[in-house]
Amino acid sequence: MPDDSATATELSLFDRCATYTAEWASKPSFFAICVLVVVAWIPTIWALPTVDTWQLVINTVTNIITFLLVALLQNTQSRSDRAVQQKLNAIAEAMGDLMDERRRGSLTDAVGAERRIGSA
Repeated sequence: MPDDSATATELSLFDRCATYTAEWASKPSFFAICVLVVVAWIPTIWALPTVDTWQLVINTVTNIITFLLVALLQNTQSRSDRAVQQKLNAIAEAMGDLMDERRRGSLTDAVGAERRIGSA
């Protein structure tokens, strides 16, 4: 992720939140917190009346967190993919300017196929 303030101000609130979450979730401290939550949850089997309730609590919490993280991380990944594709297209166009006509046609066809596939 570029740390450019001009780019950051162009992002919507949701995009900024997704970027922050993706950066935070990729750190070892996030993993450590997840492990601590699971370790702290294990002894609660004796505090909750039934095993079903015990399993339901952790399953519900982890499913909600997973669902939200997937949405946020997918947003970040999609923006990253679009940025990479724009860069590749710019490189391909610059290379096309340096190539002879026959090779330029091959490159244009390949980039055109990529654009069709990427927009689907």
